[in-house]
Amino acid sequence: MKHLEIEYKTLLTKDEFKRLDLLFSHVPQVTQTNYYFDTADFQLKKHRLSLRIRTFSQSAELTLKIPQDVGNLEFNAELSLEKAKELIRTGHFPINTVTQPILDAGIDLSKLNLLGNLTTIRRESQIDIGLIALDSNRYAQIKDYELELEVNDASKGEADFQAFLKKYNINYKFAKSKLARFASTLPKN
Repeated sequence: MKHLEIEYKTLLTKDEFKRLDLLFSHVPQVTQTNYYFDTADFQLKKHRLSLRIRTFSQSAELTLKIPQDVGNLEFNAELSLEKAKELIRTGHFPINTVTQPILDAGIDLSKLNLLGNLTTIRRESQIDIGLIALDSNRYAQIKDYELELEVNDASKGEADFQAFLKKYNINYKFAKSKLARFASTLPKN
């Protein structure tokens, strides 16, 4: 499956997170873990590609993100939890619609390695302005909080996101992607 993901996000303070967590307390929490992959010399990053396996309690998905002028083009494939664990363990990725753009970039799939993981506890809900996600993330001894809004229309979505932040007295704080925040904790070569 392929789709364009347009989202707006902000980091949250612990206090801001707690206030929003109360607001969305009726939404069940879901735990998901992202396992990130790249080559030893970061060929995916050099080609502006990001590859992850996201696991849930009963299922998983393989995702490749490619930045666009607006948003990210996402390629997704559903995986069984067993298949996801095997891919995480072995790093042997099949050729499919998710991995084909990696091959097209001239990157050898057999060179992909697991970089590590990030675990998110998420409350996700469709509200009138889009799909909102309230995240508590853990990676490399770090805990951070984030709010994301996924929308269909970039300009309306940005205005709606800013209005939501204002309504709930949230100060906007630039949020790099989860992968970028995780990658910043990796040892520098």
